[in-house]
Amino acid sequence: MCHGANGDGKGDLAADMKLNLRNYRDPAALKGMTDGELFYIIQKGKDQMPPEGDRAKEEDIWNLVSVIRSFSQQ
Repeated sequence: MCHGANGDGKGDLAADMKLNLRNYRDPAALKGMTDGELFYIIQKGKDQMPPEGDRAKEEDIWNLVSVIRSFSQQ
C-alpha cells in the first residue's frame, strides 16, 4: 500500500497521502542500515509510518526485511 509492490515508494497510500518514500530498488536507499534497524522500524514504526507491532510475528517481520533487501537486487 505504501512502498509499492516492487518497493519503488509509489504505492497507492503514499500517493494519496502525498508522501515521498524511499525507493528500495535503489541500493543507496538502504546503505548503512542494518537488518536489525529495518526490523525495528517495521515493528515500532518511524515518523509517519505506523508500527506493525503485535500484528506481525517476528518471523514475518524478518521475512519482510529479506523482501526489502531483495528489491535492490532485481
